[in-house]
Amino acid sequence: MAIEQVRTLEFISSQDSIIHNLEGRVKLVAILLIILFAVFSDRLIVPIVLECFLLIIMFLAELSFKDSFKRVLLLLPFGGFVIAFQPFIHPGNIIWQGPYTWLFITDTGLNWTVLLFARLIVCLTAIVILSSTSPMQEVVQSFRKLGMPRDLAMILTIMVRFLFIFVDELRDIRQSMRSRNFDPFNKDIPYKWRVKQVGYSIAMMFLKAYEKGETIYLSMASRCFSDDSRLYHAKTIIGKHEYVFLACVIGIIIVLELLVLFYSGHLGFFGISLSL
Repeated sequence: MAIEQVRTLEFISSQDSIIHNLEGRVKLVAILLIILFAVFSDRLIVPIVLECFLLIIMFLAELSFKDSFKRVLLLLPFGGFVIAFQPFIHPGNIIWQGPYTWLFITDTGLNWTVLLFARLIVCLTAIVILSSTSPMQEVVQSFRKLGMPRDLAMILTIMVRFLFIFVDELRDIRQSMRSRNFDPFNKDIPYKWRVKQVGYSIAMMFLKAYEKGETIYLSMASRCFSDDSRLYHAKTIIGKHEYVFLACVIGIIIVLELLVLFYSGHLGFFGISLSL
């Protein structure tokens, strides 16, 4: 993700809409429920319906479908790389034979690949929606309110604050490079020299991060911060809109589970268990 997109994402997550205005804990719990149900279900109908529901949430949040799916595509290779090998490594009925005896695709492997890909799309869409409707600090506070261990909450809080400092420092370094007409992708400049300059920049980022960490630690110590200090978080109220939203999520999960249990035979391929 480009440096500028970090601030753009934070700006998008601070917009005003029905979904943006929901309490952070409700959004976090709802997204986790959707992800868990999609991951543990072995029927293709479940991720398809959940993805449609997430698209409706995206529409209510007034998010750009184009930009949102661009972010999904950026995250897709992390899980898609593993999924790409699944049709070739599972036993079953061979539906395609390659030029080599060890290169073939089985029906079991292909079904498992389709299910994994559907799960991945649902999970990535849910994560993109959460990050696009909840500022990072709100997500951290929601985790803290839900009982996250204090030390881990402190690490996440400092990480969020450091992220934007890191972005500012990196932007300044890149701006100084451009002001000196240095382009690390310019092929007219010797490759080794470009790599050396980029290495110097990375080393400078580490030094700046270390210096900033020491400064923050001394600032916290001078204010008598200790392990017993309490972390402040703004008090928020869960209203009727939050209860309605959470009830919709739980209701869809219950309906899907009943549909799979009693009517899976009427759904054809979408109701067949695709697990190994």
